[in-house]
Amino acid sequence: MKTSANVKTSAKAKAKAAAGDGGRVPMRSTYRHGDLRRTLLEAGIELARAGGPDAVVLREATRRAGVVPNAAYRHFGGREDLLEAVRAAALAALATAMEEELARLRRGLAPAEQARASLRAVGTGYLRFALSETGLFRTAFSTPAAVEDDRDPAKAGGSGLNPFELLGAALDRMVTAGVLPASRRPGAEYLAWSAVHGLALLLIDGPLKGVEPRQSRALAQRLLGMVEKGL
Repeated sequence: MKTSANVKTSAKAKAKAAAGDGGRVPMRSTYRHGDLRRTLLEAGIELARAGGPDAVVLREATRRAGVVPNAAYRHFGGREDLLEAVRAAALAALATAMEEELARLRRGLAPAEQARASLRAVGTGYLRFALSETGLFRTAFSTPAAVEDDRDPAKAGGSGLNPFELLGAALDRMVTAGVLPASRRPGAEYLAWSAVHGLALLLIDGPLKGVEPRQSRALAQRLLGMVEKGL
């Protein structure tokens, strides 16, 4: 009769024999526990966070998930499909950063002041994300995809709005509050976005890279003030 110790020893020997060289367990061709698609997506997000869009490689994502590369094709047609899913997640994270700034606004402000503060909050969240999550920020804008009429929920924050829609909502509030003339509302998203995105690129890749955080925050607030008044 086998003792419990003998059973354990036998099980270990079988596992080692199945593992092959060095006792390492081979990569799986199937994924029995959890959601493989979500696991691959999370691996892709971490790759993008560390190295931007070029770092999102399907083979590396499968390696991190512990499965053979072919297993990924049940969920992603190829590297571009994984990148697009990661890009959507990056946009959702950007939207969340913008929503966090909106949530910090002081309550009880007059409508005009509230509208102006909302626009600044959206821009502040955008720039904060660009500087703190540079890899994801680059990934979010790595393809020239259209933003108008994009209703993909994977790109939205907790409010159900994506970054472009959050900016549009802030501009609509300015019109409602009488701060922005309705005649100047069409296309205003692109004017505001261009200015803020331009500063973001100067800070992460351009001649302003490496400036002290205090200085970059001061530049950001001055720019947002200029955008508000310019609109």
